Amino acid sequence: MKIEFLGEPRNHGGRLVSGGSRGQEVHAASFLRTGRVVLDEALLKNPPELIRIFTHELFHFAWVRLGNPARRQWEELLKAELQARARGELGWSAESRKLRLRPADAPRRTPLWRQYISESFCDTAAWIFSPGVHEEFTLAVRHRNKRRAWFLELIRSGRLAI
Repeated sequence: MKIEFLGEPRNHGGRLVSGGSRGQEVHAASFLRTGRVVLDEALLKNPPELIRIFTHELFHFAWVRLGNPARRQWEELLKAELQARARGELGWSAESRKLRLRPADAPRRTPLWRQYISESFCDTAAWIFSPGVHEEFTLAVRHRNKRRAWFLELIRSGRLAI
């Protein structure tokens, strides 16, 4: 894996650009096929945030190696949260997608639903493995505890690979 830093990264038309006003400001991006992670160089001034964002990006690599049975288990955990009307998330990446979900997305496994479950997995990992608290950690404690237990079982089973 190659780790790079870029000043003021922005997603513009599916491409990562530096600075300017075009596109959406991002903290980082993962390029799974080339094994590359690009992080905002401003994160170097904030080690706890760098750890949180880097952990999130690292777990995108774990997600693609996870295998369908484990991914489906994660998906079922999230469906149960939605049925319980759980609000909040463990990071803006997942929260922004969760807020756009429609009732038919989960049953139909739409692209938005699949993006949400992936981002939720990565944000949950970042929450578990990062120091401290963060304003983006808004999911209720009972749901956090279920997610932590699921991750710990995944680790104990030896199915987590990066």
